[in-house]
Amino acid sequence: MTALPARFRAFVAEKVEDRVERAIRDLGPGDLPPGEVTIRIAWSSVNYKDGLATIANGKVARISPLIPGIDMAGTVIASDDPAIGVGDEVIAHGYDFGVARHGGYAEYERVPAGWVVPLPAGLSAREAMAIGTAGFTAALSIVALEARGLTPDGGPVVVTGATGGVGRTALAILVERGYEAWASTGKVDAHAELLALGAAGIVPREEVTAASSRPLEPERWAAAVDSVGGATLPYLLRTLRYGGAVAASGNTGGAPFSTTVFPFILRGVALLGIDSVSLPIAERRRIWGRLAVDLRPRALGEAITEVTLDGLEPALDGILAGRARGRWIVRIGG
Repeated sequence: MTALPARFRAFVAEKVEDRVERAIRDLGPGDLPPGEVTIRIAWSSVNYKDGLATIANGKVARISPLIPGIDMAGTVIASDDPAIGVGDEVIAHGYDFGVARHGGYAEYERVPAGWVVPLPAGLSAREAMAIGTAGFTAALSIVALEARGLTPDGGPVVVTGATGGVGRTALAILVERGYEAWASTGKVDAHAELLALGAAGIVPREEVTAASSRPLEPERWAAAVDSVGGATLPYLLRTLRYGGAVAASGNTGGAPFSTTVFPFILRGVALLGIDSVSLPIAERRRIWGRLAVDLRPRALGEAITEVTLDGLEPALDGILAGRARGRWIVRIGG
């Protein structure tokens, strides 16, 4: 067992009156929550949710002060669980991390053993954070669609928000698995990159967000992976082929949406909600195992922006402003 150092660095967000102060602070073991496993964190990542947790009106953070960061990967330095050994490389994400419990933007973290995923053989800690919660959500979406019967010969699949973490990884997994995968984005300068990744074509954002008076449109998509919500979801539902499904996981386009019952009762389509936060640990570990093998995204490790704790503030602001493309990961320690 290795003791925590007397002091270590962490990025902390603290609510002060009507604002949130963000800064690198020196913390000690007493600043960490209880838990059976202590991790020396090597990598984390930057997610939209992390950005929301650090602003006054983000409506995400439930404690203050808070170490944000919903993702972390590193090495176990102490463990009270016989199934998790000192020296094991592990991943932890979801649950209350970075929201109601300190997260991954610290050199060390103490976590519940039941929230820990062993790092699968074939993935480095850096690659795991290049996947992170966003990529895990993408994989979970595809697993849900395939469990409902989706196969590569079933027809084209559209991925919305294709330059974001969920969208790009979903596209990369689908292409690697032999699907005809189309990318929807509003970023014209990203078209070449998405086509190079293997997208069969581009669907402009204006098309998927356009209002329509028609409850159903010509059948086009066998399935969709949607991390946008808002006006995009009604388009997907009314253009699905008979028996198709949307795996929905996000609301960057807004939480409310308006549709009709007709896609459901006349085409038998399904809307599948994807939750990566509270997924039971056994299923979480199983999906991570597949991410190292048959769900491994094409070009994993590419289109990565790497920052450090000292560079987190502009990265968090950037992802909230929609400037992120691909995955932003955080180098915490060696």
